[in-house]
Amino acid sequence: MILASTSRTRLAMLRAAGLDPAPVAPRVDEATIRDTLTAEGAHPRDIADALAEMKARKVAEKHPASLVIGCDQVLALDREIFAKPETPDAARAQLRQLRGQTHRLLSALVVYQNAEPVWRFVGEARLTMHTFSDAYLNDYIDRNWDSVRHSVGCYKVEEEGIRLFSAITGDHFTILGLPLLPLLAWMRNRGMIAA
Repeated sequence: MILASTSRTRLAMLRAAGLDPAPVAPRVDEATIRDTLTAEGAHPRDIADALAEMKARKVAEKHPASLVIGCDQVLALDREIFAKPETPDAARAQLRQLRGQTHRLLSALVVYQNAEPVWRFVGEARLTMHTFSDAYLNDYIDRNWDSVRHSVGCYKVEEEGIRLFSAITGDHFTILGLPLLPLLAWMRNRGMIAA
């Protein structure tokens, strides 16, 4: 089993569930794919799915005998897609735009077996940020930049980022970027793990 990702969070989730995938970097140009699909008017859910499939396909081509899990997550505010911020100022701008709004995290999962797609799923979580102050926002970015710069939306709900929210609907694993419960159910139904 291979995880087409080097995400420590996704790898830790799978290992905590008793699976032992090898992490392999998929080496795809996510930004170009995301920008192209966005320019074509693709729905955010389809963008997440396409990115997850591209990652799984790239790794499966090199490891056709392995079960390959590809994942991707898209943050959407209405139909606007957000990317990981490159600077603290970009992080502040994103959080100002999300403040007081409800956005969606779309976590896609595509599984390849024998170099062919065999299963896919897109989980959705809805997260509502409260209207925090600019003073808190600036302090939050100053304290957490090293961590949140790796996260779309500039927050991690498993860390101080949880303080930005007034309501969350959706499962924790989808929020972290891998809809684990549907994956485990699919694996049980296929006899890949004990039921």
